[in-house]
Amino acid sequence: MAFESKLGAPNGVNAEFRRRRLAAFCAGIAVLFLILCDGAFPAQTSVSHGVLPAGRELTDEVGRKIQIPQEVDRVVSLAPNLTEIVFALGDGNHLAGDTDFCDYPAEALQKPHVGGPVNPNLEVVVSLMPDLVLATKSINRRETVNALDHIGLPVYVTDPHSVEEMVASVEHLGNALGAEKSAAMLAEDLRGRLSDLDHRLAGAAPRRVFFVVWTDPLISVGRGTFIADALRRAGGRSVVDTKAEWPHVSLEEIVRLQPEVLVFASAHAGDSQRDIDALRTRPGWKNLAAMQHGNVVVVSDAINRPAPRMVDAIERLARALHPEAFTSRAVPSAGGGTGFSLWGFESARTKSHRLKPVPPRSGDSNPVISTPMIEKACACAR
Repeated sequence: MAFESKLGAPNGVNAEFRRRRLAAFCAGIAVLFLILCDGAFPAQTSVSHGVLPAGRELTDEVGRKIQIPQEVDRVVSLAPNLTEIVFALGDGNHLAGDTDFCDYPAEALQKPHVGGPVNPNLEVVVSLMPDLVLATKSINRRETVNALDHIGLPVYVTDPHSVEEMVASVEHLGNALGAEKSAAMLAEDLRGRLSDLDHRLAGAAPRRVFFVVWTDPLISVGRGTFIADALRRAGGRSVVDTKAEWPHVSLEEIVRLQPEVLVFASAHAGDSQRDIDALRTRPGWKNLAAMQHGNVVVVSDAINRPAPRMVDAIERLARALHPEAFTSRAVPSAGGGTGFSLWGFESARTKSHRLKPVPPRSGDSNPVISTPMIEKACACAR
């Protein structure tokens, strides 16, 4: 899947940029309505923005060129990992809104929500007056990006497929948000920690692992996903070797492959322990040697999100799979089992932020966005 459309080029100092772009939103509503309800988007469509001074042009991770103001004051995130990156950059005060699934850090829960990542409420997104919308190709739809594009909102799309590409996304978003220094420091720290892991695990035989995304139906990860790469960085190797990103697999096949270690990700250790205890009694699962010997690792669900906390989860998983490489300090364990059991969770590393206000609107020159016509356009995009 490719994101096709290209944003027309608004230009200008920030106040004028935002004022005229709001007018362009309303001018483009009729065009958006016709295009969306027709069921297709052309490769490039532009809405007239008038003559404006210059902003910045960026190319996102799927090759789209977008125009943003010189300073980005208000951001809307359409994915949990992107929300985490914004806060990790210390830029949470610029986050005007996020999704219903953005639950980390705790401050993210207090932000206005725009719905789910797959079908966000476009009217709410527009009402938050963002200078930039952040999306990711893996969970946000192309139709959502195209619709926001046609309304006149620039959308930066990320597309990481490895841990290193996650770190690169941190740098890219830091550049987009004007937080280059914070992004460079964070990226340097993440790469340093990953390099230390590489050094510690050099020469160690990879553990054969089965990463459980979902138990019913049984879903794992393909070799081209960032989670598979995270397993490799932690000294593991998935027994599932397929091009499919999120393959459905049969339990019979996993019993035949007999992985050394089962890896689960969870936000709540207690819930996972109950689930694993229940699995021990089920046909097939109880025939896995890893389950019989207690070689079960439960790591933070941060490993499921391509954001900086993923490195925390990789470090803890590496300690569980290869404790001999970390003799300086013991690996915390959950108790009640033997083998590789591990519960690894990090507390929020954030500070309080205050959201910058919505730019003021002047009289009737900036019409109200929530008109019946834009409601129809948003409905067509869903």
